[in-house]
Amino acid sequence: MDDNVRRAMKLEANVARKLDDISRKMGGGSVSIGFMGGAPYPDGTPVAAVAFWNEFGHEGPFPAPPRPFFRNMIEEHQKEWPEEMARTAKATDYDGKKVLGIIGDHIKGQLVQSIMDLTEPALSDVTVARKGFAKPLVDTGHMKDSVTVKVDA
Repeated sequence: MDDNVRRAMKLEANVARKLDDISRKMGGGSVSIGFMGGAPYPDGTPVAAVAFWNEFGHEGPFPAPPRPFFRNMIEEHQKEWPEEMARTAKATDYDGKKVLGIIGDHIKGQLVQSIMDLTEPALSDVTVARKGFAKPLVDTGHMKDSVTVKVDA
């Protein structure tokens, strides 16, 4: 075996060992961002249901078009998350629980901002008259304030 092959094999073994070390430090786990169960409006309506109806629209006596704040946020930011996660992992010495918490809080902020930024489709005149203002997705602020991060690590 020539020296170039030996060096390549040694480099490959070192990289594999380093990746194994990082994997052990990071551990397993997951992060959930969204509207978790147990966050109702004062009348008992689940916030997750209202978020769903806003995201996808709904029929019925008070129909509303889709206002895809969640999908818009994912589309806009998902390509940033792997690099942010890598930087955060390095900055926390690969503490998986910390990484998931930091990234979860960051994405939560992006989701809240998406709720605040959404302006289309516009509200109906009837809804504007009832609310007194024309901002979609925000009535009392309860949905926006109910975005939750849950880390399982």
